[in-house]
Amino acid sequence: MSKRKKIENLNIEIRNCRRCRLSQTRTNVVLGEGDINSRIMVVAQAPGDNEDKEGRMFIGPSGKVLDELFEHAGIRREYLYMTNLIKCKLPKYRKPKRDEIESCSPYLDREIEIIQPDIIVTLGHFATSYILSKHLIDTPQDFKQVYGRTFFTESGRIILPLRHPAALLYNPELKESMMENYRKIGIVMEGLG
Repeated sequence: MSKRKKIENLNIEIRNCRRCRLSQTRTNVVLGEGDINSRIMVVAQAPGDNEDKEGRMFIGPSGKVLDELFEHAGIRREYLYMTNLIKCKLPKYRKPKRDEIESCSPYLDREIEIIQPDIIVTLGHFATSYILSKHLIDTPQDFKQVYGRTFFTESGRIILPLRHPAALLYNPELKESMMENYRKIGIVMEGLG
């Protein structure tokens, strides 16, 4: 079965998901999108209000910030595959609950298995925490120290945790450090050849 067909089948399953309470409050499931042959997968936490209404990734205020960070880093969104740890909007932008992560994360695991990225860029605490704990033996405890660092899995995959673009909406003083860290996506890509 082709990669495209595998993603299409997985997306049908995700659209019909009723594994947790979030299925009752969503407008749309937000599916992964972008280049399924990309070597880079970006994993965020969950869709926001705009994304829930439209069923698309990063189309609200965080999306504008993300596009600016990508542009500054010389990265084009269409060359990436982007997805979320949680596929449905979290009410009132609350943190995901453990059972919601347990219900939804198998979809992300399958996306990674299908896409086979060389680099997984995680955005924010929950996406980073999940990916690092799933793919690394020794997970760093201090999250202030992980953003902008590269981690290597046993299989040779690179994990690059970055702050979520929404952090810049709340704290503009982070702009310089975030721009520097987002530039590392391109640097890591160049290192792969």
